[in-house]
Amino acid sequence: MDLALLRTFVTVHRAGSFTRAAALLGLSQPAVTSQIRTLERQLGRPLFLRQARGVTPTSIGDELAHKAAPHLDALVEIAETGLDDDSSLRTLHLAGPPEFTGERVLPALTELTGDDGQGFALRVSFGNAEEVLEGLAAGHHDLAVSTARPRGALLSATALCDEEHVLVAAPRWADRLGTERPDARPEQVLGRVPVVEVHESLPFVSRYWASVFDACPAAPGTVIVPDLRAVLACTVAGAGLSVLPRYLCADALDGGDVVPLHEPAVPPLRTYFLVVRTGTLAMPHVARAHEWLLKAADDWC
Repeated sequence: MDLALLRTFVTVHRAGSFTRAAALLGLSQPAVTSQIRTLERQLGRPLFLRQARGVTPTSIGDELAHKAAPHLDALVEIAETGLDDDSSLRTLHLAGPPEFTGERVLPALTELTGDDGQGFALRVSFGNAEEVLEGLAAGHHDLAVSTARPRGALLSATALCDEEHVLVAAPRWADRLGTERPDARPEQVLGRVPVVEVHESLPFVSRYWASVFDACPAAPGTVIVPDLRAVLACTVAGAGLSVLPRYLCADALDGGDVVPLHEPAVPPLRTYFLVVRTGTLAMPHVARAHEWLLKAADDWC
């Protein structure tokens, strides 16, 4: 059986789409379709059911993928290990949210960018969870950090760490709220404070209100800026309250530039995932970065 046909088959199986598999393989869609048909003729069995959007493997297709994929991944690992003997550095293409990637991920990975024979060059893209996962699935990135766990067989996710969210404001807001009626509910009192957020939908504040108060925030966004570091700067300046990851505002809290407005017994958490295309951990530079970040994350939580 032709290994090229098997490689195409496994890629289609993981991608769930001839179009997406073609992009990953650098082939045209007709070429991928032709290779799958050739393999189906050789086996005498259909491997996929064609649907309006993508394909679904038959039971025979699932069985073949289960048997063939580990061996193809092992061959990739052998080939990639051989490439590591080259004097030029491999390039790791990384994607993730700008704040967490800049504050946590990149300082850890830059330790691996040397020329010690195991290092790699690094190229970084920023985006939200949907953007980075789409780019990873399309083959634009090798490794992604995401706040969403992907579905399907194409992408494989590992929990990286949890971040705690804190409701904060400049001290003058805490002083002002301290004069409110003591019998008022916290969400009612806090609803009188302007909101600083990254989007009009108030994703951080809404998630906090739903988790802690089982309610929706009353105040609309007063300052909307699509970067959590800018949200922190505006909050320090007194623009209103915000909900921020503790790692991002820890120094401001320690220095008294912001103070917590509410401290629930169980603070809201958000999980980050380290995501790769299934099978690409056979590539040494991807595997090393993946392992390194998982170890580094032990000190982030």
